[in-house]
Amino acid sequence: MPITIDEKDKKILEVLKEHGDYTTRQIAKKTLLPITTIHHRIQKLKKEKVITRYTIELDNKKIDKGFSSYILISVNLPLLKQKKKTQYDIAKEVGKYDFVEKVDIVSGGTDLIALVRVKDVEEFDKVLLSKLQQIEGIEKTQSLIVIHSN
Repeated sequence: MPITIDEKDKKILEVLKEHGDYTTRQIAKKTLLPITTIHHRIQKLKKEKVITRYTIELDNKKIDKGFSSYILISVNLPLLKQKKKTQYDIAKEVGKYDFVEKVDIVSGGTDLIALVRVKDVEEFDKVLLSKLQQIEGIEKTQSLIVIHSN
């Protein structure tokens, strides 16, 4: 059953989305809510699984992952049935690589979308041709190179 998110919760969540490392004191200052209110509401949001994890945003260029691409992946459904595999299995297999940031199963003309981050086009060429396209059950891929990201 969905929980009710009121305006105070929304304020807290907005601050946390931008500043996941803020202390309750910093959140209280930003939202003009009492520290105890912030603390109790964050605990409630965690307990109700509204907040599922905290993460960081990296400057990918500084860690040699400045080249990004979305890979549209189509699977061979008859082959998957024959091998007793599913799209979930393919998504799990694609997602095991450290250069894959995210894999989603989608509807439409494509079965999966993977966000890949590598150093440069040469490394992209290697991982696409020698790793991703070699996964049994992947029929074809289409690469969308990111030229600008916000």
